Amino acid sequence: MNYSIPLAVLVVALGLSACDRPPPQTVVVRTVVPGPPGPQGASGDTGSKGDAGDQGNTGAQGATGDQGATGDQGATGRPGDKGKTGSTVVVVPAPPPPS
Repeated sequence: MNYSIPLAVLVVALGLSACDRPPPQTVVVRTVVPGPPGPQGASGDTGSKGDAGDQGNTGAQGATGDQGATGDQGATGRPGDKGKTGSTVVVVPAPPPPS
């Protein structure tokens, strides 16, 4: 009995210390919740037009050919022969038939 009170105190102390757990930790996890869409932004500027390329050089003109030589004039033809003289034919209409 001498040890019963200290033994009871020891059992109660151990029992209380075993039940004395810290409360569970609350872990806060932040999540992204999408909100309502905002207003539409302004339209972007139109890009600038590119520069036009330089015009190419004009090609050199070709050389002009030499003019051909003038041809010689042809020979004069010989005159024709004189025609033969023929007889003259006179056509007279026929007289009307007697009535």
